Amino acid sequence: MMMATDLAAWASSLGALVAGVVSAVLYGRKRRWPDALLAGLAGAALAVTLADVRLPAAAARPLLVSTETGRISDADRLAIPAAAGIVLRGDGVREAEWRDLPARALKWKPAPADLLWLDFPRSMSLGRIFTLSARRSDTKAVWRLQLLAENQQVLADSGPSSAGQLSVQWLPPVAETMVLQARLLDANGNNIAQGPIPLQVKEPLPLQIQGRFDAPSFDARVLNQLLADGGAILDWNVTLGKAIARSETPRADLTAPNAMVVDAAYVEHLSPSARAALMAQTAKGAPLVVLGGNAADAGVWQRDFGLRLQPQSPTTEKEDMRQFGQALSMPPAWLNPAAGVAVPWTVLARDDKRQAWLWQRALGAGRVVWIGVADWHKYAISAPRALALWWQSAMDGIALAGVQKTAWQLNDPMPVPGLRSEVCVQGVKAGTALLAEGYAALSLQPRTDKADGVCAAFWPRKAGWVKFGADGMAAPGLAYVYARGDWPAWQKALRRDATQQYAARAIANVAPPPAVGAPLPIAPFGVLFALSMLALWWREQRAVAGPDA
Repeated sequence: MMMATDLAAWASSLGALVAGVVSAVLYGRKRRWPDALLAGLAGAALAVTLADVRLPAAAARPLLVSTETGRISDADRLAIPAAAGIVLRGDGVREAEWRDLPARALKWKPAPADLLWLDFPRSMSLGRIFTLSARRSDTKAVWRLQLLAENQQVLADSGPSSAGQLSVQWLPPVAETMVLQARLLDANGNNIAQGPIPLQVKEPLPLQIQGRFDAPSFDARVLNQLLADGGAILDWNVTLGKAIARSETPRADLTAPNAMVVDAAYVEHLSPSARAALMAQTAKGAPLVVLGGNAADAGVWQRDFGLRLQPQSPTTEKEDMRQFGQALSMPPAWLNPAAGVAVPWTVLARDDKRQAWLWQRALGAGRVVWIGVADWHKYAISAPRALALWWQSAMDGIALAGVQKTAWQLNDPMPVPGLRSEVCVQGVKAGTALLAEGYAALSLQPRTDKADGVCAAFWPRKAGWVKFGADGMAAPGLAYVYARGDWPAWQKALRRDATQQYAARAIANVAPPPAVGAPLPIAPFGVLFALSMLALWWREQRAVAGPDA
């Protein structure tokens, strides 16, 4: 049996036991053995009555849980907290269901299956390339991936391959919300799987760029043209000689510049006070983007920016060419950060050969970015589209990273009707109402694993687009809800991934349920105490009356 650890119960029980033992000793000193026995019995019975005595708990057993239907039954959900572990059948359930359950040891052996994983952006700006990747668990045979328009026209085709992952790319022509289709075919052209691919193409945010250059170059001229063609508002100034400069005034006021682009020569030729003013301006928020192709004074960068530059060896120039796809190959700047760049500098981007070409460091609320490649101007004629897309991608990470103060975070890879999903918002206050047409208002609340946002649980009712709104958000958020029958192999893969994550969480945090047995019945001990006391009282009265009684 197991005794409770409650201090009050222990004190009362111990007091009763001590009283019984002392009474029994006193009766024993008078050789009144029956009375001593009754006193000890009464004390023990009262001690057991007052104590919280519990019977040994039965060992908790693993619970057999079936997820053949893709869900956990209500009965199993209620029984899991008391189970020692889970013996799982099926592919498991999605992360939203596992999250609500306590960690329990999981015994699970999934059956072999052809699983599918899809990866693609749900929203993007016009002018960016859309990339769809498909990965299969069983890829011994040849297969191919196709992206289809809403009218079933083929937009992109990967071609036949036996690789484990295939990708296709497509450049959306207009900004609109659409539901494309993806199709997986075998070597004979038969359908393996097909389903919807939702995509929201948004109008790009116009850039506001200040440009300051102390040495004219074809690179700066091509960059100016690329930014202007992309709709950027430019305040551009290039020094052509000692007293000659070419200026381009902005077509509209620069209310909030996204970046200041300079060449290394401009920074090196500034006076120490002007350089300090430039750094103070950068610390207010807008990044300072340095084109490092004409850097010549490594001491300035080491002393004022904490950036140690080293010269590029002419003998390794060919091997060090930075490769961006098949079309773009650029030489590194003559002075570039060392391979093991030191804090506060870090590598921001690498090329296709995993060689660094973009570095950054924080500076107050802003940052300094070093672009360590040159001679991109030659691709303005030979590969203009590839060059424009390369610069768009670079500016997305450099200039637009901190533009939006609020953002929707719709991270559920595949919402389906009836299964809990989640909507998060960055940049609004906790308690803000989340609104969706046809649904009751929800309250956005902080989450421990979402330090930069507030979230609300959401249960979709039907397939299709759902539009969300909240106070403080400039534009609505859009989420696509898939039908229950869409992409069954992908749904199965998502359930298995979530189940493996739950199993890992259970291993790290598993704690068996508390083994609390049933309380020992106290009525018999109460009766025993009462009978013992009555018998002792009767014997005392008989002893007082003497033999004549």
